[in-house]
Amino acid sequence: MKLAHLLGGAAAAALVVPAVAQQPAPAQTPAAEPLTVIHAGTLIAVPGQAPRRNASVLVQGRRIAEVRDGFVTPPGARVVDLRGGTVMPGFIDMHVHLSGLDDRLQARLLENSRNDEDEAFTAMANARKTLLAGFTTVRDLGGDPPALRALKNAIDSGQFAGPSVVMAGRMVSVSGGHGDPRNGANRDIAGIAEHRMGNVCNGPEDCRRATREQIGGGAEVIKFAATGGVLSNVAGGLNQQMMEDEMRAIVQTARSFGRKVASHAHGVDGINAALRAGVDSVEHGSFTNDETFRLYRQTGAYYVPTLLAPAAAVRDGQRGALTPAQYEKARQAAGNAERSFARAIREGVKIAFGTDSAVSPHGQNAQEFALMVRNGMQPMAAIKAATINAADLLGRGSQIGTIEAGKDADIVAVDGDPLSNVQLLEDVGFVMKHGRVHKLSGQRQLTAVD
Repeated sequence: MKLAHLLGGAAAAALVVPAVAQQPAPAQTPAAEPLTVIHAGTLIAVPGQAPRRNASVLVQGRRIAEVRDGFVTPPGARVVDLRGGTVMPGFIDMHVHLSGLDDRLQARLLENSRNDEDEAFTAMANARKTLLAGFTTVRDLGGDPPALRALKNAIDSGQFAGPSVVMAGRMVSVSGGHGDPRNGANRDIAGIAEHRMGNVCNGPEDCRRATREQIGGGAEVIKFAATGGVLSNVAGGLNQQMMEDEMRAIVQTARSFGRKVASHAHGVDGINAALRAGVDSVEHGSFTNDETFRLYRQTGAYYVPTLLAPAAAVRDGQRGALTPAQYEKARQAAGNAERSFARAIREGVKIAFGTDSAVSPHGQNAQEFALMVRNGMQPMAAIKAATINAADLLGRGSQIGTIEAGKDADIVAVDGDPLSNVQLLEDVGFVMKHGRVHKLSGQRQLTAVD
């Protein structure tokens, strides 16, 4: 996969001059913005529909201008030759933690020495890894709100490369639950954490307050912990921790601010309570029963399976990177997560792609595709989960998720046919976000083509 030609000397020079060294360009009208045409041997423009062969995607500025049959080259256009590859919409990961260290041993060693500044620089590096893996949009479901807000704004303003970020604040949690920063800490650290834990609540009214605090900190989506979690150092399993009236208070409050709600939930009672409370998505969803699938269908909620997470946690436990309480919960979750996912496919549950990256390594998000296919999902359906479905869950289906005129030019490509070998998605060779080329296989990595 290569850049076939860039017409004009100025365009060629842009290949060797980093974007940060360029002087700001004068404001341009949309008609004057450069035109780039992608020649796609195979184009999955709308995942779930039949691929198109030998098509051209015309990109002007940050948006897709047109999709045409055949290989066309309008006068003055810059051409990206992907005739040997498969071109798709940029992938969307609905569950990441960009500021999280993904080496569990290192995280344990440094857990009492890392500051917000450390997490901010970690997030910058992880954002770039994620983008270059083909994920042009992510939903970050928990981290320091000011740091995430700064990260999001810096990416959006073009200061450095990363995916578009839709952020939650901190995960809303009951005292002692998955998300209480005092868990397992000594009294000094717990005392410091207590001054910053606006996410911890008890009772419906207090949970309304905690939800509003996250929104005040910049949360675009609210996440709460319905059940225990694998990596919180609390014994007691993965059962329900938050009461249903508390969940309903969070959902109602979030709705009043126009926010969607994601529920971290492993145990079946917590999953079912969260679905009854009206959440938009269940994250992990490890343990299920007949009632669970009835509620998914009744409510229309999405399931975000994150199959990579329990698999990665078990490996960490085997190498001594988890506490005994964490390892026990990881072993409980792993097999059940895959069984619940397989049944969700059979039951017709709406599924959106998510990884829980930070539990698994950043930049390896696409390994989730193979796990989904191994457990019963067709490759095209897995791609649809990471594009159309994820965009719908975000409420951004009019902007991203397909390659159609008027939408953001978030586009990726791989060599070969991922519908025959889904693991090809783990080696994305071309990444464009908002019309800017960030990666070209066989070429230096670019932040822009101007």
